Amino acid sequence: MAKGGQTPEPPGAPEVRAAWARKEAGDVAGARRDAERLLAGTPSPEDRAQAEELLRRSSTPRALYGFALLAAAVFTGLLLLAWTRYA
Repeated sequence: MAKGGQTPEPPGAPEVRAAWARKEAGDVAGARRDAERLLAGTPSPEDRAQAEELLRRSSTPRALYGFALLAAAVFTGLLLLAWTRYA
């Protein structure tokens, strides 16, 4: 337990804390590499859960790909309409 004025150290291995710190600093790709490297080994259950949570939070949502495909289809449709109108 922490004594007066001291903050307790966060739970988890130093590698997990370093990966989270990299993510918070903006290096998401580096944090993902660190988490995947940690999961390739034999981490404790707590470290495994934290690494998987980091990977989950830093992944691209699948819906974003659908919206990008929809935007590309609309853009292509508009280009075709303009081409048939002015060609």
